[in-house]
Amino acid sequence: MSAVVVSEWVKLRSLRSTWWALGALAAVTIGVAAQVSSSVSFYGVPGVVSQDAMQDLGVYVVTVSTDFGALVVAVLGVLMIAGEYGTGTIRNSLTAVPTRLPVLGAKALVLACATFAVATAAFAVAVPVSTGLLAGNDVDVHLDDPHYWFAVLGGVTYLVLVALIAFGIGALVRSTTGGIAISLGLLLAAPVALSLLLGVDPPAWAENLAVLLPTVAGKLLFTYPAAQRWVDLSAPSVDGAWVGEPWHGALVLVGWVAALLAVAGLLLRRRDA
Repeated sequence: MSAVVVSEWVKLRSLRSTWWALGALAAVTIGVAAQVSSSVSFYGVPGVVSQDAMQDLGVYVVTVSTDFGALVVAVLGVLMIAGEYGTGTIRNSLTAVPTRLPVLGAKALVLACATFAVATAAFAVAVPVSTGLLAGNDVDVHLDDPHYWFAVLGGVTYLVLVALIAFGIGALVRSTTGGIAISLGLLLAAPVALSLLLGVDPPAWAENLAVLLPTVAGKLLFTYPAAQRWVDLSAPSVDGAWVGEPWHGALVLVGWVAALLAVAGLLLRRRDA
């Protein structure tokens, strides 16, 4: 397995698309955080601004680009597997590893590690840049707050899981164009279409359905706790709607990853390359 992982790492870092995608992820994360941090403040807000509000703003400016970053890693995830089907090189990989499943697992592992490393580095730069710029606007973000770091780590986790979801989709459809279209549709079009279909005051069942979408579930991961509605997923609220905690959102995303990779692995064993 270690040899397969090394092989997949060589493939990933040898592609220019990898460096363009991960470079764009880092640049957007840091650049948008700096731009937004320099332009927001609580000037003109009546009353005393609470520390929770400042912490919430501090999380927001660091993670505001996460939705765009998710699109970047989704494209990378599809290219990781579907690109080989497009060029036919997947047949060489499966010939070298006839059991097949280690190839799928190694690709997923390398993709997850690369996304985690770049996203962590990008956020590590964005945090001090944003807090420094916010301090110039009289917004004092306390970096000793564990909830702040949990939210930032949630942003990293979301990007990794989105990359794996897109990877699973690419493994299923085996087409770069189709995989990217489905992945971006799931991340972009599905939440918008659902909100337009259900209106401004959706019923409880609709909120339950919406939280199963990766984008909606992912926001639970990188939202500061003071800005969340904390309701147990295992029990309905008064109006019957369920709204989760961060770990609930992570569980939904992990469920997407597990389901897609399980089906992809089954089809990889049964279908010709």
